[in-house]
Amino acid sequence: MIDKAAISTAAARRARAAVFGVFAVNGFLFAIWVVHIPTVERQVGISHATLGSLLLVLAGGAIVGMQAAGPLADRYGSYRIVTVAGVLLSTAVVGPALATNAATLGAALFVFGIFNGALDVSMNSQAVDVERVYARPIMSAFHALFSVGGVVGSLVGAATLSIGIPILSTTIGAAVVGIGVLACCRPFLVPRTSPHTGESEADGSARGRFSPRVLALGALAFALLLSEGVANDWSTLQVKEHLATSDSTAALAFGFFATMMTVGRFCADRVSARFGPVAVVRYGNAIAAAGMALVLVSDVLPLTLAGWALFGLGLSGSVPQIFTAAGNLGGGAATNMSRVVGMGYVGLLAGPAIVGWIAHFVSLTSAMAVPLALTIVAAAAAGTVRPRTVLPERD
Repeated sequence: MIDKAAISTAAARRARAAVFGVFAVNGFLFAIWVVHIPTVERQVGISHATLGSLLLVLAGGAIVGMQAAGPLADRYGSYRIVTVAGVLLSTAVVGPALATNAATLGAALFVFGIFNGALDVSMNSQAVDVERVYARPIMSAFHALFSVGGVVGSLVGAATLSIGIPILSTTIGAAVVGIGVLACCRPFLVPRTSPHTGESEADGSARGRFSPRVLALGALAFALLLSEGVANDWSTLQVKEHLATSDSTAALAFGFFATMMTVGRFCADRVSARFGPVAVVRYGNAIAAAGMALVLVSDVLPLTLAGWALFGLGLSGSVPQIFTAAGNLGGGAATNMSRVVGMGYVGLLAGPAIVGWIAHFVSLTSAMAVPLALTIVAAAAAGTVRPRTVLPERD
């Protein structure tokens, strides 16, 4: 374990650039899989229902990978787990392209999910280490680079599909790119650093139990990622159903949400540096709640799109603050990170299903009261991410 003073400013900047690369690669690889889902479904010859079940297998693998990566990162260092998980994820993106039936696709997706979950936890843990030596908030920008990587992966996938490049060739190429970028980033990642904030080991224990602080951060991550999942899956349909628009016009809702989410993540670090993480979560979720309230009451397209844009902007900075707080807990920080990320991921999966179930009884627009309520609660609970100073850990 090293002290942040031992790392030069230039080395800290290189480490930041390296972690930017890791986040971008993760977004790129995941997007390559997502844009090829219809192709894989046809290639394997499965129904939408079977595909839905297999996507749950992927999610299950991700949760397994997350819970395994935390203790491994605590023991060996997140920088080592980032490298291993990233290379294995790059390789695993080829798996679905090789599947020939539901069983082999399920196995490929489970493996892909494991390494995606492992990389998710380890790269966020490494981001906390880099943020610590960088001496100012930079976590939100890392998450913005994930979004940028996703956009690049989507464009690459769309381009290769349009010119008829086989999915196997595309995924092999993506794997080579992923491994190449990780090889360039690896030398600049930082070893574990001594936390300057966080709870005592008794509060943030990695010894098999969830501390109250971890549970509080996990509950906040659950609520906010649930809200994000609702926007990802239901924003377009909400506009189409409520305003009777065309498919292309309805798609603008998600476009406005995703764009402002990315813009907000590039800006949130400066807000956090000036006003603190509590302000980012409190006022960000107040903005998100205002945006969702606008979606609920609006009967015209411009106001509805403005509501979705505000919702994305408001949500953008909160989850990075939660992950930073989790990564700065004393005693098994990466394990605590894996628990918080895992609880958030469950929310991301559960949100669309919960809203879909409610929409059987009320309109889809009325069901948006769920993310509205959760963002109001998150704003009230923003103090959960406040740093708490303790004595530094001994080596």
